[in-house]
Amino acid sequence: MTATAESPAVGEVQAMLVTLRILRSKPEGSDDHAPGEQYWQEFQVEAHATDRVLDALHKIKWEQDGSLAFRRSCAHGVCGSDAMRINARNRLACKTLLKDLNPAKPIIVEPIKGLPVEKDLIVDMEPFFASYREIMPFLMTTGNAPTRERLQSPEERARFDDTTKCIMCAACTTSCPVFWTDGQYFGPQAIVGAHRFIFDSRDEGQWDRLEVLNDKAGVWKCRTAFNCTEACPRGIEVTKAISEVKKALTTGAI
Repeated sequence: MTATAESPAVGEVQAMLVTLRILRSKPEGSDDHAPGEQYWQEFQVEAHATDRVLDALHKIKWEQDGSLAFRRSCAHGVCGSDAMRINARNRLACKTLLKDLNPAKPIIVEPIKGLPVEKDLIVDMEPFFASYREIMPFLMTTGNAPTRERLQSPEERARFDDTTKCIMCAACTTSCPVFWTDGQYFGPQAIVGAHRFIFDSRDEGQWDRLEVLNDKAGVWKCRTAFNCTEACPRGIEVTKAISEVKKALTTGAI
């Protein structure tokens, strides 16, 4: 059967017109907008329900407006670089299907909140990475380098396995209302990063990290809103990890 506008071929996914409403800004400004001023711009693209938001953004950039700026790399939910607010929720554009967003209505796309916007959907990630560096995200041991691998039982590994899944997309941190309003708070991701080492049986720097997180900008700022857990594209139980760090500080036991 030959596909027509009225009758697509069997098995063919019919294309549709999708509207994306994107919050934009240009550091250099333009004739209509001051430098850094944010404004909304709508684009219409032909897409399929099974396409991703990233596919639609690519179509806009490649076919309509090459100045549209956003980050992406692997496009498979591994690198975490294309985190953005889509219909008021933090998501990865490469994992969000148009059919899951009610494409009959405009899809609202914004940069993630709480970090300085550089251009369009690109934010300055340096404050986020600075918090991550503060919790010393590396294995700390004493003595000479081992002559063989450091052994760990499956049970010991399971203790921190969930927090090893973090791809540092910042979706959890920039969904946190405390992070939006408190410029000192480390944010959920830094605590998740610390959790991964605090509960690692091979590590000897647990109390150094806990001391950092016991600071006024640390774990006690968390208000258990669960936004971070809902935003995580890898399904990490972020709020649970934060509560386990709090418990370690309160009881003195790991």
